[in-house]
Amino acid sequence: MDVITTPAAAPLLANHPAVRHVIVYDKRGRDNGPLGFWRLVRRIRASAYTDAYLAQGSSRSGLLAAIGGVKRRVGFDTSAGSFWYTERSRYRREQHHAERLWRLAVGHDVASGSSAAIRPRLYPGEVERAAVAALIRHAPDDGAPMLALAPGSIWGTKRWPYFAALAARLSPLYRLVVVGAASDRPLADEIAKAAGPERVLDATGQLSLLASAELIGRCAAIVTNDSAPLHLASAVGTPTVALFGPTVPAFGFGPLAPRNAIAEFAGLPCRPCDSHGPMSCPLGHFSCMVDLDVQHVFDAVISVTAA
Repeated sequence: MDVITTPAAAPLLANHPAVRHVIVYDKRGRDNGPLGFWRLVRRIRASAYTDAYLAQGSSRSGLLAAIGGVKRRVGFDTSAGSFWYTERSRYRREQHHAERLWRLAVGHDVASGSSAAIRPRLYPGEVERAAVAALIRHAPDDGAPMLALAPGSIWGTKRWPYFAALAARLSPLYRLVVVGAASDRPLADEIAKAAGPERVLDATGQLSLLASAELIGRCAAIVTNDSAPLHLASAVGTPTVALFGPTVPAFGFGPLAPRNAIAEFAGLPCRPCDSHGPMSCPLGHFSCMVDLDVQHVFDAVISVTAA
């Protein structure tokens, strides 16, 4: 299988046994404009692909496959680029998105896939293992297992506000690792202050996404907002406590790790309020996250880490 993807996503596919070539399409950089698009069309034509599965769904990707000469073009019936498809797969909102993507290839006549069948996989390599080893080499090690915390999100209302308080509860049991982008470093500082700097390793902004997956894979569990680390944990099988506020797992993006728990403040008539999560609560109370208490999340951690 060959995959066309963005520069940001391409490194995640390194070492994947099902991927032959990763074709990077930098539409905002070196491939910007008609010339870049045409270069990619020529590459697709030269490869003589017979099938294209258009998970991204844009008009651009549909047109790319069509004028690239791909005879069979499969995508969702709700996609902006569906005009260009030869086969349209029903977008079933009740399914996990991993199953929706799986069904682009297998169709809807096949029985529903198990979580194990549809769970994505990532394959960190030697480079990622070495980066993680270098990061944790000088961290205190008293023999306690590591537990990852992912307090960040680009969407303001997806950020649970009590990670520091949870860290204080967890620090006697675990060495804590904070994962996320460099912009999450102030959150990591709050966690270290609450739990004690000797119990917290700040990995924010220090690893690639694939190396972050390697680090998460070494942890006993992860507590994460509805954000990228949730999906990295699913791909490496780390037990997951996923925190949902303005969004809900029914959108199709819940955890797929073999052991997982959803922590949410259920019963609010205003949930879900947005497909992503607005930067501030539309009603001003932020109850979906403010009222999700630390004890509830702590109990969920215990449940997913129990032998």
